[in-house]
Amino acid sequence: MGYKVVVVGATGNVGREMLNILAEREFPVDEIAALASRRSLGSEVSFGEKTLKTKDLAAFDFTGWDIAFFAIGSEATKEFAPKAAASGCVVIDNSSLYRYDPDVPLIVPEVNADAVMGYSKKNIIANPNCSTAQMVVALKPLHDRATIKRVVVSTYQSVSGAGKEGMDELWEQTKSVYNPVKEVPPEKFAKQIAFNVIPQIDSFMEDGTTKEEWKMVAETKKILDKKIKVTATCVRVPVFVGHSEALNIEFEDFLDEDEARDILREAPGIMVIDKREDGGYVTPIECVGDFATFISRIRQDSTIENGLNLWCVSDNLRKGAALNAVQIAEVLGQRALKKG
Repeated sequence: MGYKVVVVGATGNVGREMLNILAEREFPVDEIAALASRRSLGSEVSFGEKTLKTKDLAAFDFTGWDIAFFAIGSEATKEFAPKAAASGCVVIDNSSLYRYDPDVPLIVPEVNADAVMGYSKKNIIANPNCSTAQMVVALKPLHDRATIKRVVVSTYQSVSGAGKEGMDELWEQTKSVYNPVKEVPPEKFAKQIAFNVIPQIDSFMEDGTTKEEWKMVAETKKILDKKIKVTATCVRVPVFVGHSEALNIEFEDFLDEDEARDILREAPGIMVIDKREDGGYVTPIECVGDFATFISRIRQDSTIENGLNLWCVSDNLRKGAALNAVQIAEVLGQRALKKG
């Protein structure tokens, strides 16, 4: 016996990926509905071998449905997620709206699956920021062994993290470099993204950090351990899909790089590709379409007493969004919404 599942925002990058992953992982679905705004009404999306026509979110009745994946912005989520939750449908939300609500669990199943039972307070579960999700998957097994004190992270985030508009802007600007007749000024990003890097993701805060950087700090503390100190610099790079992160980790106890490599190899959701030779590491283009978080360049940091450096790469549309949401639903089904 399966579930009645709704995907809200089914025509967007993340919504489409949710449908793909639900089919790929053979999530037990008895009935599925694809919802979108009225401007996308009637658009077709794929679910395995089926083709679904989108329905109007504003007119949809969530009563009797089990799980709703929300892949729309915070404003629309604020309007419709409480309605879905109040009807008895469990909302798994990909926006930032509920991530910092103490009554809403923020879940990465490889890290804090037990927290999923907190869903019952509001019938809502939050999906973390894409850059946070892959980082905490890498940190968790190391933290269990040697207790992390501080993390310094620099991210190299793809344009798909900014949605279809970000991907279109990179594509059009790249073409314009070779066809100067048509200039494509920045709209989605603050500066030209093609052949460039931009040290700003989201808006600036009073202390000089960006909201994306603040999210990584706050979410890591909520998901993994509130005692961990995190400082982040988040950078947008001209890559279509796949986020990369350079991590410097300081531990309370010494952790040898070889032991760290072995620990990560055994950890759920992680693939270690770490050869000390040309090309013996994973880059964003190689992780696209994969479920794993890839770890490379594991090495001791000799400048501090107990430190390691590593390189972390993941498909942000998958582990950073759609895959993590489906994994949350799987945990929810195993622990709370058992069928049959």
